[in-house]
Amino acid sequence: MYLLRHGPSELRDVQRGVGLSSASLASYHLGKLLEAGFAVQDEQGRYSAVKEASIKVLDGYSRVGPAIVPQLFFFSLLFTILVAFFSFEVFYGQGFTVFLVAVCAVMVLVFWYETLRLWRKLAV
Repeated sequence: MYLLRHGPSELRDVQRGVGLSSASLASYHLGKLLEAGFAVQDEQGRYSAVKEASIKVLDGYSRVGPAIVPQLFFFSLLFTILVAFFSFEVFYGQGFTVFLVAVCAVMVLVFWYETLRLWRKLAV
């Protein structure tokens, strides 16, 4: 992700940017990215993300300004708002809202689980 966000970078820049303890560890991980075809190294020794591979890596994500967020984040947010609204309605509204709150609560849990799973995948 560092290479996608910052463009061509040297080994030490990647090491500092992702918080790795040593340059050899950064070199190891960049080597793995090179082997997998997700990155290339130019003549000056700078590493860059391969554009075609970045599409596969970012599958399930959307760019919102400078941030990259899981696409399910928006559904998670929507259902969180719906659960809050229907929970409020339970106290002041009809009896059917209990069913709606239960369904929405389950959907919120599912969407947040998937959103967090994608975010963890992005961090790795």
